[in-house]
Amino acid sequence: MRPDTPAENVDHTAEAARLERAADLYPEDAEALLLRAAAHRELSGDRPAATTLYDRLLASDADLDQPFLVRALKASNLWEYGHEAEARAIITGIRAAAPRDPAPWVIVAESLEAHDELEQAHETFTQAVRLLLTEGTRPPRATHPLLFGRHRVRRMLGAAHDEWDALADTVHTLPITLDELHDPKRVWSLGSENPAELEAEIIRLRAELGAFREALSRPFPVAVLHWPANELTELTEAYPALAEEYPSYDAHLATIEAALRELASSGTPNLGIVTGTVPSYEAFAASELSSPADPALLPQYATTLAARGRAVAWPPERTAACWCGSGRAYGECHGAD
Repeated sequence: MRPDTPAENVDHTAEAARLERAADLYPEDAEALLLRAAAHRELSGDRPAATTLYDRLLASDADLDQPFLVRALKASNLWEYGHEAEARAIITGIRAAAPRDPAPWVIVAESLEAHDELEQAHETFTQAVRLLLTEGTRPPRATHPLLFGRHRVRRMLGAAHDEWDALADTVHTLPITLDELHDPKRVWSLGSENPAELEAEIIRLRAELGAFREALSRPFPVAVLHWPANELTELTEAYPALAEEYPSYDAHLATIEAALRELASSGTPNLGIVTGTVPSYEAFAASELSSPADPALLPQYATTLAARGRAVAWPPERTAACWCGSGRAYGECHGAD
């Protein structure tokens, strides 16, 4: 499915089946592909089939990149079709495990919120915020939904602002304040006969819809191909014709960062990096009935990896590990000014 395809024009059942076939063809990408397939199964209304996909991932012998996210999505899905007790047990397990990834926290807290378990949702959001945020540092983008969700639940509970709510206000960028967006009394204005009140509420709803679309959107990334040092050495030794494309490993890394910065400065959104391996590249070349020595195949390979969910967003947070794999923070490595 292309990112610009209207949701109402998507055959979710067919799209899920296509992604499941792709997972069989590319087992190394099964996690990303089956999570997308499960989402389509949920959207089609076939929630038991979505649970089957989550169970398939959790029962797999392969190590999952995001096991707690899979569990959180399973819990949320189970609760939607009547398996509340099992969903609660999974949520309790996730909270006890205290994962360092914000995504599963958001899923389980919003699931509690959606079922009017506001106190439990507030406790979950707060537990995640205390675990994942460091006092005195700017919150990473991935943690913003935790701050916003906690603010929203506290507004519904009638709680006074605290330091975390103030922090949520500082990272909120929409023209309408969080207090307005999360005001539980707003729903009553939709029944007003005053045109000015209705127009104001429509503006608020449009802003909120924009925030949801931004949070849920996973558009196709413009991805640049990165070869780890050992893979690049193997590649250029096996296919000397590619040595002209990659004169050295340091030059390769510098070219990636420069290309991404140039794209960013030109206004290109949603940039990413995909990491290649020689066996994967050779298999791709064979599928294209082409030679791995052909430089024209490299951008096609990068695009294919991105389409299979292998792209990592660029730029990372300045305090996050650099994309090059050096082990240093991005701000001290390729993100240095």
